Amino acid sequence: MRRHRTFFAISYGFVAGIALTLYPPEAPAEESEPIHRTSSEVCETCHQDIYRQWKGSMHAQSTALSDPIHGLFYQQEVGDPTAEGMLHKKSGAFPMCLQCHAPNAARDQTTKLDALPAYAEGVNCVACHTLKSYKGIQDEKGKIRYGMKAYEVADTLQGPMGFPRGLQGLTATDDPFGGAVDETSADQKPNPHLGESVELDGKTIPALTMEPNPRQLRTSDACMGCHDQRDNPQGVPLCQTGNEFVKGGSQVACQTCHMPVAGGFADHGMGGGHHEGMLKRSVIFDMTTKASGKTIDTLVWIRNLQPHAMPTGAPFRNLYLKLTAYDSNGGVVWENAEGHPSKADPQAYFAYGLADDAGKPAPPPTATKAGKDTRLQPHETRELSYAIPAEGVVLVRGELYYNLLWPSLVEKFTELPKDLTGPVLISVAERTIASD
Repeated sequence: MRRHRTFFAISYGFVAGIALTLYPPEAPAEESEPIHRTSSEVCETCHQDIYRQWKGSMHAQSTALSDPIHGLFYQQEVGDPTAEGMLHKKSGAFPMCLQCHAPNAARDQTTKLDALPAYAEGVNCVACHTLKSYKGIQDEKGKIRYGMKAYEVADTLQGPMGFPRGLQGLTATDDPFGGAVDETSADQKPNPHLGESVELDGKTIPALTMEPNPRQLRTSDACMGCHDQRDNPQGVPLCQTGNEFVKGGSQVACQTCHMPVAGGFADHGMGGGHHEGMLKRSVIFDMTTKASGKTIDTLVWIRNLQPHAMPTGAPFRNLYLKLTAYDSNGGVVWENAEGHPSKADPQAYFAYGLADDAGKPAPPPTATKAGKDTRLQPHETRELSYAIPAEGVVLVRGELYYNLLWPSLVEKFTELPKDLTGPVLISVAERTIASD
């Protein structure tokens, strides 16, 4: 928020001279920092639980300084995230990825992400709560508007409800010392969202006026600027969650799943592909078996509960099925694949592929066309059939895994932490096989 003082000087000879002598102009007041440079640590003073949730979220870890996977691609495509004046190497343009991964820095057209906490915090409190309205992912010429470019932004905070206190002001009793009070005012903390700075717990919290904006904050418009669609420099679709969402036909807002209300406020952990709990609730996984002569006919049943593809987002995310038959000693009698099934059992691998001109697999920055898409589509149910040799089998176990990276990238990026490259077990089904 900026406060401006306008000075009017009357420049009409002698009258102006006397006027300026008698009433010298005041020195301009110092301008306050733009609101998008406000650190989330300011918000923590009052919103400690929400801050803690956000701090553990991928929104808080979205920049190349904090997200190792994004950081690797940023180093390759742009360079040092702590240096000023960095450009996308191939296009020579300001790095478009900052529009989503470091939106406050993008608003200031800076690439030195450690210059301010509000830059390094990635998608922090003010990044979302200054979105005024969603203009759409495409401009008038059909060109994609990424991240902050897809929004009109405000100089005041936007909230799902704001503070509708007009009626309260009309009905409150008069304070003999001026103003109006109500019965609960003694129990209320000072509120900087009402337009004035406050002192709280020994800290001065600047005025952070909040306006009600439920159509922006409580609908998927709050998310689509970054999560709708993204193409690489060759125009190949990469992230397509918004298109998938539209295809799924859901009228439920993204926040319903990703920001469920508990304890009186929305969960700002905003779980996604890095959140084990969110992954486990995303699918239904079941299995039936039937002994038939020398084989055990096995049917694996998977249903995507989400209104977008599973997996979604970054194209290198994938799901895969491991199906194993065991003997009475726990020894492996049969399995659908040794290790990752992407080659040995393609039907058990769910991924969005990218390719080069020759049709060979390619990474997102250099792909020239889309490859095969075997992901579970919105609300899709898929059945996989297997005929397992029956001899010695007493148990069939199915395991569904989620992985953030393609197998080829896991092998390539050995410097990444194991918790990012390793698979996450999100569902298990077992069936005991009765002996004759």
